[in-house]
Amino acid sequence: MRAVVTRVSRASIEINGQPGASMGQGLLVLLGIGPNDTEKEALYLAEKCAVQRIFEDENGKMNKSMADIGGEMLVVSNFTLYADCSHGRRPDFFGAAKPDIAIPLYECFKKRLGELGVTYHCGEFGADMKIDHVNDGPVTLIMDTDTMMKKR
Repeated sequence: MRAVVTRVSRASIEINGQPGASMGQGLLVLLGIGPNDTEKEALYLAEKCAVQRIFEDENGKMNKSMADIGGEMLVVSNFTLYADCSHGRRPDFFGAAKPDIAIPLYECFKKRLGELGVTYHCGEFGADMKIDHVNDGPVTLIMDTDTMMKKR
């Protein structure tokens, strides 16, 4: 499972041409799901996204988490995180999980955020979405459970 996690001062989403959620300070999480991912990866990555201390304290140090600042999260499924760009000029997306695997894991990820007390908004799986955000910092992290879970 892969996530691009961006600290934002604001974010909003449009889904199939219609206004969706908007939020203030928090995280924008683009979430990609691979064919071998399981609930274990979804739970692990949700927790990691929720507790990362990437917000500044009074001394300008990244010591605060989403809970500390009362932030929100916008979670958007993004199969293109599994693009293979190594051949030719057009990426292929065969490395991304099919919807029968990806949708339940996307839902599992969101459910775990709720259990952790994170206020979150989300896109719509498979929809055409436009995301507007202001990257704060800029702070952008790439999290990949294949790498992160091996280091535990």
